[in-house]
Amino acid sequence: MTEYPSTSDASSGAERRDAQDSAPSSVDERNRRLARAGVARAEEVLVTRYRIPSRQEAFELLRRTSQKYNVRLHTLADVAVRLPAPEAGAPRWVPNRPQGAAPAIPALRTDPSQLTSPSAVLKAALRHTLRVTDAPMGNVQLAECGMLRLEQHIGLNRHFTDYFAFVDDSTTACAQAAEERRQVTVKDVASSDIFDETSRQTILRAGSRACHSVPLVSPKGRVMGMISTHHERPVGGFSPARLTALHHLGGQVGRWILWHRNTTVFTALNDLHGSATRRN
Repeated sequence: MTEYPSTSDASSGAERRDAQDSAPSSVDERNRRLARAGVARAEEVLVTRYRIPSRQEAFELLRRTSQKYNVRLHTLADVAVRLPAPEAGAPRWVPNRPQGAAPAIPALRTDPSQLTSPSAVLKAALRHTLRVTDAPMGNVQLAECGMLRLEQHIGLNRHFTDYFAFVDDSTTACAQAAEERRQVTVKDVASSDIFDETSRQTILRAGSRACHSVPLVSPKGRVMGMISTHHERPVGGFSPARLTALHHLGGQVGRWILWHRNTTVFTALNDLHGSATRRN
């Protein structure tokens, strides 16, 4: 499977950290800006590479392709920015290759016919992780555009999901788990030195006193996403058996996410390449 190199987001890390430290009234503005930043980079790629007259036309091309293949717009934009440019005159952005069947996720103990989309896989993975850790709350993030982007959650309040819609700083357990590519347990959020104070209060306000983050990792060690569980009381840690089970889950789900990007998303990019090329 192709694992493309990581790139930074159009916004600088300092700008994003400043946004995350700002007052709650500015969180919506920050989220809109960060959601737009990754798509804006993809628009710039298309405008420059295919001589598309305007960014608006580039956006419409991305949007139509996203809808046609049922791929999230920000996922399509992220892969478009990460992948090397196609060869001059190439009929496809990504050369055709055997796609193969979706990799199994035996850790989920779920009928494979139900795991046909990223949304279904992430939802099943989150629910399974909550069962393994005996947690009532949790969330799933995908690693895109140099950040962790919230995709799904269970039991968390709006204040939490708005504030942690994007995470790129190291002052959270999920960011630390992504940076170190290992599971991270925070036994007591109230006393842990991992968090900055605003993040800590946001987590406590959601009713979480402990949390555990599990990286979703590709076969070559790239973090594709994160699952985090939240617990109503401090925890004493998890048994080796549970940690091993979660490690296997993270590897299997990470491999599935990479497979999806190397198949469905690459097919969408090839279609986008063809549409953009025909415009010239």
